[in-house]
Amino acid sequence: MKRLVIKLGTGVLSRAGGRALDKGQFQRIAQEVAALHAGPCECILVSSAAIAAGVRVLGLAARPDDLPGKQACAAAGQPELMRLYSTSFRDHGLHVAQLLLTHGDIDSRMRRSNARNTINRLLEARNVVPVINENDTVAVEELRFGDNDRLSAEVAQLMRADHLFLLTSVNGLQDPDGRRVAKVEDIEQVFSHVRPDKGEESVGGMKTKLEAVRLALSVGISAHILDGREPGQLAAALAGSSVGTAFPVPACYRKKA
Repeated sequence: MKRLVIKLGTGVLSRAGGRALDKGQFQRIAQEVAALHAGPCECILVSSAAIAAGVRVLGLAARPDDLPGKQACAAAGQPELMRLYSTSFRDHGLHVAQLLLTHGDIDSRMRRSNARNTINRLLEARNVVPVINENDTVAVEELRFGDNDRLSAEVAQLMRADHLFLLTSVNGLQDPDGRRVAKVEDIEQVFSHVRPDKGEESVGGMKTKLEAVRLALSVGISAHILDGREPGQLAAALAGSSVGTAFPVPACYRKKA
């Protein structure tokens, strides 16, 4: 049984500008994850986009820039985010379970153990997909910097995952000439490829994704950065096709039991 952590960025789940959720994306992603779940895979989702949902719920014209405004949007949008996950997965005979975590939860030995035990029990049910988001109403790190990129790597480490998928709105890492980098053997050498531009709804950009990949690799977890708006990327990557950017685990970081 392969254990996969799949991180879904705001740009993957929202409409242009990050001011509302994209229902069609939820339905397609649920279909693809359900197909993986029906095979020899356990899937854990780490999801952004609560703020995008909250912008519509609160009737705002744009995403707020201030921290209290973002946290208010996250609080109002989280139920809508989970509603879309719930209805989308229900079409495939699956339920979803919400877990709101902070970096402090993972740093604390007791809370870390409790989170791991809870997720393991959910996965044992085989009809539940855990959906994790940072508890944005009390935590601020991801709101300011990472869009759940680092959290996804920490969850992958926590759950001893086999692979981390970072789904974003671009087709993997691009070199300075704008060409897709299909495979990266040395994570340290590609940080120079990072461009400063990012989508309007993005928080972290490519740099935080590479930092998340580096964390995953350091504990023996391979990774992919994929275009989350392109159908079939997850299955293609698992089948060994050249999609997005693949990050195999260096020999010095092979996962320990």
